[in-house]
Amino acid sequence: MSFVEEKFGDIVVEIVQLERATSNDANELKAILDKRLDEGNNNFIIDLSVCEFIDSTFLGILVHGLKRVAKQDGDLKLVGFKPAVRSMFELTRMFRVFETFNDLKMAVRSF
Repeated sequence: MSFVEEKFGDIVVEIVQLERATSNDANELKAILDKRLDEGNNNFIIDLSVCEFIDSTFLGILVHGLKRVAKQDGDLKLVGFKPAVRSMFELTRMFRVFETFNDLKMAVRSF
């Protein structure tokens, strides 16, 4: 299974269980987020701590999710960055777009 879900109150945590999160997996994440949003959830944390690499399509799905969540007065936050993923977020300046955290507890408390 590529994604594992946990809930902390009204916060949905999607743990990405992939070393390489690519376009092959992006549609699965999009479907999960869309389904949870349609069910009325609007606060999400995406845990990327397993990922060694994410491609531009997967990043695009994260941006899409953030936009959809914001329309429902929610938020989508990211947690857990390996060095290569952190570098990609810095190069693309996505750290300006997403609120990021080093660990899950801090991310949950931020809501």
